Amino acid sequence: MADLITRADFKKYLGITTNNRDAEIDLLIPKISQLIKTYCRRTFVDYYDELKTEVHNGGMGNIILEESPVVSVDAFSLSTDYGQTYTPLVEFTDYVVDGYKIISLSPYGFREYIRGYEVTYFAGYESTPQDLQLAAFDLLEYYMKNNSAVHVNRDVTPNVTQIQYIATTNLPAHIKRVLDQYVADYA
Repeated sequence: MADLITRADFKKYLGITTNNRDAEIDLLIPKISQLIKTYCRRTFVDYYDELKTEVHNGGMGNIILEESPVVSVDAFSLSTDYGQTYTPLVEFTDYVVDGYKIISLSPYGFREYIRGYEVTYFAGYESTPQDLQLAAFDLLEYYMKNNSAVHVNRDVTPNVTQIQYIATTNLPAHIKRVLDQYVADYA
């Protein structure tokens, strides 16, 4: 899928004018993009101009979509035969789109049917938001400086230095603050 940043923008951000590290940058950009998408549980730019189709079981008053912000809903349909055939539902009669969810206008909500609701929609951003781009640049720079590993020098004795690798699941705080604002909340 689409990367969140480009090599040209990253090099401009850091003021890099040579091509010496282009291969490393090209290798890391898709990995950094995927790390951010996985962490935030959304793709940001992949479905802005490409349809996304999801199937839900219903069973409550609203259906929460995986991608946001929702640009438009192309189709929303109901199946009572386990997804074999779908009947289109009508916006403002059967449902309404509110942010990243579809709300039932029936007092009974969306009845539960296995593979009962199919929605096809566009969602995300036309281009990566600037604060998210900055976090991606910083994360890429972080991995390039640390050779993809976090380590610290530790003196064992005056004549011996040992490299200690730190096992942590935490992202650098300034990057985590930005990413946490974009984490999808399916609650």
